[in-house]
Amino acid sequence: MLARVGQEAPFDHGRQQRKLLGDLEVTTKAVERTAEAVGEDIAAGEQEQMERAVQLDLPIVVGEPVPILCVEIDATGISAVRKETEGRAGKRDGEPAQTREAKLGCVFTQTSWDEEGYPIGDPDSTTYTGAIETAEEFAKRIYLEAWRRGWSRAKKKVVLGDGAEWIWNIADQHFPGAIQIVDLFHARQKLWDLVRSLYPNQQAEQRRWIMIHQDMLDEGKIENLVSALRSSETDHVERAEEIRKTSAYFEKNATRMQYPEFRRQHLFVGSGVIEAGCKTISGSRSKQSGMFWTVRGANAILALGCCQFNGRFEDYWEARRA
Repeated sequence: MLARVGQEAPFDHGRQQRKLLGDLEVTTKAVERTAEAVGEDIAAGEQEQMERAVQLDLPIVVGEPVPILCVEIDATGISAVRKETEGRAGKRDGEPAQTREAKLGCVFTQTSWDEEGYPIGDPDSTTYTGAIETAEEFAKRIYLEAWRRGWSRAKKKVVLGDGAEWIWNIADQHFPGAIQIVDLFHARQKLWDLVRSLYPNQQAEQRRWIMIHQDMLDEGKIENLVSALRSSETDHVERAEEIRKTSAYFEKNATRMQYPEFRRQHLFVGSGVIEAGCKTISGSRSKQSGMFWTVRGANAILALGCCQFNGRFEDYWEARRA
């Protein structure tokens, strides 16, 4: 539409909107590139610290004794570009992988509990570390973080996670002597998965079964629980295999499921702190709709997120300027 002489041209809202959107897209991409570059630099610094730790060149940490120091470990899937998942099996048989596993760990202190004896984590004491890497590489990462937080000065040391074997291999090798605890809610979920398989669409039977077996779990009577599971009768081959696997899971983790004793010591029996980290540190930054990552890019963003959450961003910039 042309304007007459002496008149102002009409304002093209559509053109202006397209320009703003284009400028926003350019700015967003610039921010993303900067964030990944800073994250890569942080990740490289962490790698150097981890290599020094392997040579027992650990940072000197001084301070008062820590009453209880807790380490929680978990993993979460991050959507990855195709080249990062080629040749990897998916969660379901016959399907290719669409994600890569990011391992995440946290460390926090605990000095008190409430009137009912439930533990209270110390405010602002939680720090996180994580990456897409092997269990062996992650073991060095979480050990270094625990050391920085006062592992050597802790009077009581706790490692908490689900039943994944790689977690307890790390605990045995790098945190010997620590109290090992399987997340109670994860253990309960194992029972629920089994009962739904044994009694599909039979809610009354499921509730009756779960009340009996979950009480054994909550009371730390794991030997009784394993015996009860193995005495379950079924002619269904797949259900019999589920019973076998679940029984073996509880038998293997029996010492890590002494929940009444852990509660008497006012210890956490749930891994809510690390699960929150999986949602905030990893999920909010790398699991948005349409995001697909390279391992390098995801690790950069994880390193940046952990550094920011841990309150070490200023230290990073000071070290970089120096």
